[in-house]
Amino acid sequence: MVLDITSVDDPDAWNELVERSPQATPFHRAESLGVMADYADARLHPYVGYKGQEPVGIFPLFELSKGPVTAAFSPPPKQKISYLGPALVTLNGKQRRREKTNSRFIAACLDELDATVDPSFVHLRTATGYTDSRPFVWAGFEPTTRYTYEVDLDRSEDDLLAAFSSDARSNITGTDADAYEISRGGVVEIRRTIRRLQQRHAEQDVAFEITPEFVVDLWRELPDDVFRIYACHRGDRFVGGHITLETGDTVYGWQSWGDMDAPIPVNDLLDWAIISSARERGLERYDLVGANNERISKYKAKFAPELRTYQTLQRGTPVLTLAAEVYKRIQ
Repeated sequence: MVLDITSVDDPDAWNELVERSPQATPFHRAESLGVMADYADARLHPYVGYKGQEPVGIFPLFELSKGPVTAAFSPPPKQKISYLGPALVTLNGKQRRREKTNSRFIAACLDELDATVDPSFVHLRTATGYTDSRPFVWAGFEPTTRYTYEVDLDRSEDDLLAAFSSDARSNITGTDADAYEISRGGVVEIRRTIRRLQQRHAEQDVAFEITPEFVVDLWRELPDDVFRIYACHRGDRFVGGHITLETGDTVYGWQSWGDMDAPIPVNDLLDWAIISSARERGLERYDLVGANNERISKYKAKFAPELRTYQTLQRGTPVLTLAAEVYKRIQ
C-alpha cells in the first residue's frame, strides 16, 4: 500500500476530514490550527494521507525556527492545547490491517516532514482516541504516558449524581439555586477567566502564557456549537468561568477558574452545569482534560471518571535536550 502525503489548506476540506475521524478533537479543526499558528508564529503543515483517492488520516504539524535550529510541534508550545498529533480518518478492517495502515501513515508523514522541514527536534502530544503510538517508538521517538479523566454521560442524572463523591453531591444538590446563576458567556467572561488564571498561576510561580486575546480569537473563529464558556455569577459578581470545546460525542473542559473565596462551591456547580448541558444535547463523554497533577486530580476524581491515557512523544539531537526540558516545564 502506497500512501501519498498532501498538505490540505482548504479549511472546509480539512474540517470534513476532522468530522469523519473518530480520533480527532476540536483542536484539530482548521480554525483552531490557524489561531495556533498565528500566535506561535509558526508555519502549519496540515498533512493528509491518501491511499489513492481515499483519505487515511490527518496530522497537523507546526514548524518553528530559532536561529539555526528548526523544530516541529503538534501542538505548538506555550498554548495549553491539550491534544493534537495524528488522527486516523478510517478505522475499518481487521486489527492487522488497521495497524498496517497506521504504521504506513505515520512513516509517510515523518518522511514528508524530514524531506520538507528536516527538524532537529520533534515534540508531539496525541489525543486519547489515538491509541497506537508504536509507529513513533519504532521511528526513534521517546514516549511518555500521560493521563486524563473522562466522565460517562450516557446515563441518567440520578445515576451520575449517585456515582459522585458525597461532597460533590452535597455541593451540587445542597446549594440554593437562587444563590447563583450559570449562563453562557462571551468575550467579557472569557477575558475575565483567563486574567484570573494568569493571576492565580503567577501567585503560584507557575508558567501560564496564553493570553485573553488568544482565547478570544479561538472563540471568534470556531463555530458556536464547538466553543462555549459557562459563566457563574453571584448577583452582579463574576465568580467563575469554565471554557469548553466539543466535537462528535465529547465535550472537553479546557480552562476554568473559580473564586475560592465565594460562599458557594463554584467549580462543582460549573462542572455540573457542563455535564447536564452536554448530556441533554446527546454528548456521551466529558473529558476533564488532565489527570497528571496530584492535587487537581483529587478534585476531578470525585466525579467518578474513568482514567484514560495519551502520549507525549519526542525525538531530537542531544544538543536540544535543554530545549526539550524547557518545553516540558512550560506545558
